[in-house]
Amino acid sequence: MLFKHTRILLSAHSSRMNAVWILVSCLVCFGVCSDGLSGNGTSRPAVVNVGAIFTFDSTIGRVAKIAIQEAVKDVNSNSIVLQGTKLVVKFQNSNCSGFLGMVGALKFMETDVVAVIGPQSSVVAHTISHVANELQVPFLSFAATDPTLSSLQFPYFLRTTQSDLYQMTAIAEVIEFYAWKEVIAIFIDDDYGRNGVSALDDALAAKRCRISYKAGISPGGSVTRGDVMDVLVKVALMESRVIVLHAYPTLGFMVLSVAHYLGMMGDGYVWISTDWLTTVLDSSPPLPQDIMDTMQGVLVLRQHTPDSENKRAFSSRWNKLTGGFLGLNSYALHAYDTVWLVAHAIDSFFNQGGTISFSNDTKLQSVEGSNLHLEAMSIFDGGPLLLKNLLQSDFVGLTGPFKFSPEKCLIRPAYDIINVIGTGFRRVGYWSNYSGLSILPPETFYSRPPNRSSTNQKLYSVVWPGNNVQKPRGWVFPNNGKQLRIGVPIRVSYREFVSQIPGTNNFKGFCIDVFLAAVNLLPYAVPHQFVPYGNGHENPSYTGMVKLITAGKFDGVVGDIAIVTNRTRVVDFTQPYAASGLVVVAPFQKLNSGGWAFLRPFSAQMWGVITVFFLFVGMVVWILEHRINDEFRGPPKQQLITILWFSISTLFFAHRENTVSTLGRMVLIIWLFVVLIINSSYTASLTSILTVQQLYSPIKGIESLKETDEPIGFQVGSFAERYLEEIGIPKARLVALGSPEEYATALQRGPAKGGVAAVVDERPYVELFLSNQCKFRIVGQEFTKSGWGFAFPRDSPLAVDLSTAILTLSENGDLQRIHDKWLARSACSLDNAELESDRLHLRSFSGLFLICGIACFFALLIYFIQILHKFRRASKAEVVSDGQNNTSRSKRLQTLLSLIDEKSDKSNRGSKRRKIDRSVSDDNIENDLGRDSRWRESQASPQNEGH
Repeated sequence: MLFKHTRILLSAHSSRMNAVWILVSCLVCFGVCSDGLSGNGTSRPAVVNVGAIFTFDSTIGRVAKIAIQEAVKDVNSNSIVLQGTKLVVKFQNSNCSGFLGMVGALKFMETDVVAVIGPQSSVVAHTISHVANELQVPFLSFAATDPTLSSLQFPYFLRTTQSDLYQMTAIAEVIEFYAWKEVIAIFIDDDYGRNGVSALDDALAAKRCRISYKAGISPGGSVTRGDVMDVLVKVALMESRVIVLHAYPTLGFMVLSVAHYLGMMGDGYVWISTDWLTTVLDSSPPLPQDIMDTMQGVLVLRQHTPDSENKRAFSSRWNKLTGGFLGLNSYALHAYDTVWLVAHAIDSFFNQGGTISFSNDTKLQSVEGSNLHLEAMSIFDGGPLLLKNLLQSDFVGLTGPFKFSPEKCLIRPAYDIINVIGTGFRRVGYWSNYSGLSILPPETFYSRPPNRSSTNQKLYSVVWPGNNVQKPRGWVFPNNGKQLRIGVPIRVSYREFVSQIPGTNNFKGFCIDVFLAAVNLLPYAVPHQFVPYGNGHENPSYTGMVKLITAGKFDGVVGDIAIVTNRTRVVDFTQPYAASGLVVVAPFQKLNSGGWAFLRPFSAQMWGVITVFFLFVGMVVWILEHRINDEFRGPPKQQLITILWFSISTLFFAHRENTVSTLGRMVLIIWLFVVLIINSSYTASLTSILTVQQLYSPIKGIESLKETDEPIGFQVGSFAERYLEEIGIPKARLVALGSPEEYATALQRGPAKGGVAAVVDERPYVELFLSNQCKFRIVGQEFTKSGWGFAFPRDSPLAVDLSTAILTLSENGDLQRIHDKWLARSACSLDNAELESDRLHLRSFSGLFLICGIACFFALLIYFIQILHKFRRASKAEVVSDGQNNTSRSKRLQTLLSLIDEKSDKSNRGSKRRKIDRSVSDDNIENDLGRDSRWRESQASPQNEGH
C-alpha cells in the first residue's frame, strides 16, 4: 500500500529518474574501472554524499539544521579527517509525516548517499528503517528516542541520542525517590508516545509502582482544547495526582494550558514532563509569562551533556550565528556529533580499502507490472563495513565521550532534572544509569565504584505546583461521589471483636472502633461504607474475603484479619493493631500433694540415673581405696556392705570412711559437689510442689499434640486449619468449632466421648474464652507470631497512612482504652495458678553427671596404669626367681589379682600407726584406772583408819 501511494508522486518524473540512474551508473562504473586500473584500493573520491532527513520547521529541526551545517564546515576544514575528501550533506524535509519521510528516504536511495542522518521522528524511523535494512544504508538518528527501535530488528538504524528507555527509567526512580506508588500517563497516541509509556510502565513495575490510568491523545493536528479538556476531566476524577506528560511541544503546551484552566496545576498535583519541554525552553527565547504560568512547579528531564571547553566554545559560536534568537539544546549537540561520527567512520572505511559502489537489488527487479521504477534503488555494497566502523567509533564530542555499547546504545546515559520556577528553571539534580539520582554531575562518579544505595540518592528541594515546597502526597480520594467499599466479616462468635448492628449495614466492636479512630486521625476525609460478608450462620473464610480485594469487589477489609503469608502475597496490610498468634488450649486437673509427692521433683529417668551413679561412685572409690585403706578391706560381705553404706551416706554427707588415696579424694570431692546440687534442686522443687497450687495437663504444647492421634479443634474460618495441615496433622483429626460454647463442650467431653483433646486458636480469642472458662488453660508456648491488621489493595497509600495513625493510637493510649472497653473481663480465680511445669529431667543435670563420670574414668585409668606397671615388675621378678621365661597364663592372672587385692605397705604403716595410737590410748586408760584403784585401796586399808 505504501508503494501504491508513492506511485502518484514518482510517475511524473519517471523518465528523468531513468536518465539520472543511467548517469549515476556510468559514473560508478567509471570510478570502479579507474580504481581497478590504478591498482590502488585505498584511493579516495573527491566527494562523499550523506543524506539528512528531518522536519526543518520543528523545535528540534531548526537547531539541528544549523548544527549539521556547522559540523560539515568543521569536518571539511579539518585536514586529518577524510584527508581531502569533501563531505556533502543533502537535506530532505519530512514535515513530521511518516509518508513524506518514506518518500524522502526513497529519493535518497536513488542517489549515491552512503549514510543518512535522521530521521527526527520515531514514527518515520519505524517506516524507513525497513528500507535501510534492505539497501544496507546506515541511518543515524539524533532525535528518534522510541525504545522499540531495536538494533536486532533494524541493524542499520543507529540512535545517536539517548533512548526513552533510560528517560523512563529516570522518571521511575524519581517517583520511587518521592515514595509515590501510582501515576497517570498522558501521551501522544503514536509509536513515540505508546512505546515510551510502555517503557515507563515496565520501569515502574520494577519499582513496585504502576500506571493507574493511561490517557492517549490523537496525534493528528486536528486536536482541540475541547478534546484535551475531556481527557483531563477524566484524569481529575482519578485517585493519583502524579501525572507524566509525554507528547510533542505543541500538544504538550496545550495540555498544560488546559490543566491550568481546570485548576490541575495547583496544590497537591505533581507534573513530570519528558524532555520535549526542556527542548523548547533551551532553544526558544524567554517564553511569554502566561505560558510560563501554566507550567509552574513542573519537573522536566533534559539529556545531560558534560560541561567542557569545546562545548562552551561552540555555545559562544552558536550565539553569534543565531544572534541570540535561537538557543542551543541537547539535540543540536547530538546532531553536530552525528556528523563527526559519520566522518570518522567514512575515514576508517577508506583506510580499510572500502570503495563506494552500488549494486542492483534483485528483489526489486523481480517486481513486475509496476511504474514505481524501484530498479532505480540500489544496495550500498560497502554498507556492512561502514556500519561496523560506525559502531566501533570512539571519540570525544560536544556531548562527551561518543561510543556505542554492545547493545548499540550510547554509553553513559544521563539526564538533568529541571524544576520550572518563575520565569525560568532550576536544576535540582541529575540521574545517570551508573549512579542513579544525585546532586553532583554524573562525571564525578565514573571513577568510583557504582553505589545505588538509597542513602546516596539525593535531589535538591523542589517547588511543586501551587508554590508548595512540601512533597505532595501524590493521591487523593476520587472526587466522583464513590465511597470505598470496606468488607467486614459477619461473625457468629466472639462478637466483641466485630458484630453487625441488627437491621443495618453498620458494625461495632473492637476492630471497628480501632479503624474509625485511625481514620479520624488522617488529615483527609475517607468516605466509606461497610459491606457485610458472610451468611450469618458461621464465621466466613477470611482468606476468601481478602481475595475479593484483588477481584475489585472490596476496596479494603476491616476486622480481625490475621496477617499471614498467603494473604500478604495478594494484598497490603496496615501496621498490626493487635498482637496475635496460635496457642493450644486444653483441660487441666489440680494436683494435690499426696503421700508420694516426695517422688515428683525428679522424673523417673532422673531417679534411675541418680541411683546408678551412687553405686558407680561407691564402686570407684572402693577400687581406688581397697589396697591402701583398711576401712575398705575385709570379707566380701563386709566390703559389699561398705560400698552400699558409703554410697548412700554421701547423700547426707554422713560417710565415716576416710579416703586415703589422692585419686579417691578427687573423685569424692566432685561427687559431693554433684550431690549438693541434686539436694538443693530436690529441696526447691519439693517445696514448690507442697506450697504452690499445681495444675496438670497431659498435653504440653503443639509438639505433644502432633505425636498423638487425638482430635484437635479449631475455629471456623480461621487460618489455624491450614497451618495445622501444613505442619503435618491430618485433616481427619481436625474438628471445626463455631463458638466458645462449642469449645467448652468439646474440651469437657474429651476424645473418648467425641470431643477434642485440645483447641488451637489465636491468642485474642483464647484470652476472651478463658476469661469465663476456668476449667481450661493455655499449655505450651505461642508457636506463631503474627498480628491483626486492615487489608487494602497492593501499594495502596491508604494502608501506609492508616499504619501511621495506628502507631499514633498506640502511643497516645487510645488503642489500650479501646481494648479495655470491649475485651476487659473478670478473671477466673485460678488465674494465679500455673500449669505444672516440667519435672527436673536428666538434661538439666547432664553436665554434672558428665563431669563426675569423666573424673571417675580418669581416676580408674590412672589407677589401672599403676597396677599394670607393678604387674610388669612382678612378672619380671618371677621370671628371674624361677629361671624360666615362660609363665602360664593362669599364674600371671593370679599375680595380677593378688596385686589388686594385696595390702599395700602404705596401708600397713597406716594401720600400724593407727594400732599404736589405739594401744597408747588404751595404756593411758589402764594407767588411769590403776591409779584410781590404788587410791581407793589405800583409803580402805586399816592402816589408814587411825592410830
